[in-house]
Amino acid sequence: MKIFIALILLLFFKTNVYGQGPPITVETPVMLGLEGNGIRTFGKFISKENVNVYVQSIAFPYNLTTKFQVGVIFPFKFITSKNSNTIGGFADMTVFAKYQLYKKDGKAKTFRILGFVKQTFSTGKTSSTPPIGSGISQTYVGIVMGKLSIKKGLYANFGYNITNNNSSDNFLYNFSAGAPLLSHKYPQRQLNTYLEFNGNYEFDSKVHSVFISPGLQFIPGSRILFETSFQIPIVQNNITTNKTNYMVSLGTRFLLN
Repeated sequence: MKIFIALILLLFFKTNVYGQGPPITVETPVMLGLEGNGIRTFGKFISKENVNVYVQSIAFPYNLTTKFQVGVIFPFKFITSKNSNTIGGFADMTVFAKYQLYKKDGKAKTFRILGFVKQTFSTGKTSSTPPIGSGISQTYVGIVMGKLSIKKGLYANFGYNITNNNSSDNFLYNFSAGAPLLSHKYPQRQLNTYLEFNGNYEFDSKVHSVFISPGLQFIPGSRILFETSFQIPIVQNNITTNKTNYMVSLGTRFLLN
């Protein structure tokens, strides 16, 4: 595993950089373009020790202004336990809002900070075995930051997730660095690679998990992109059962206007 991660890092940082798109598993501070008024759909396959999970989500972001974005995410979850049938259905719905707090633009570059809140409702059924929904409501409050140019993209977001029903609150943190594989030109046609890190710390149980997430993104035009990410656990402290083996995601984003 260490050799595999080292090879990923070596290939990533040897790449020449010329352009940039939105990150894959990390929130973006740019509310226009492919992260503006549009549709994003992505499927994620999660391999665990005792169960496999597939989540297909459809997100609808909408820019109310150039500084304020709202949206909703509709997830559908399918769980297959070992030696059992697949249980599936509508999972926990999320609504979110982003507001631009700071922006500094330069020649072919920008730095932005956004406030980010989201509310997840307990809409998924919990009567099934295993349950589709979490059975809890969650309120997330965080910060999204990004420094972008046509040569590179650096992103980070941090947030606190508040839960109910005696569940543990948790702190989430994510980092992303993007490197284009094609020269920047018009009409737009980009192939971008990403190296991302996704962390989660649960306070009550002291469970800490970190994933390294290399990804690839293809932008054939100004209104659509395709992306994929492979997430590998590098830290799973205090997780005694049903650890995650890996996660694979595949998604598409459409710009409506």
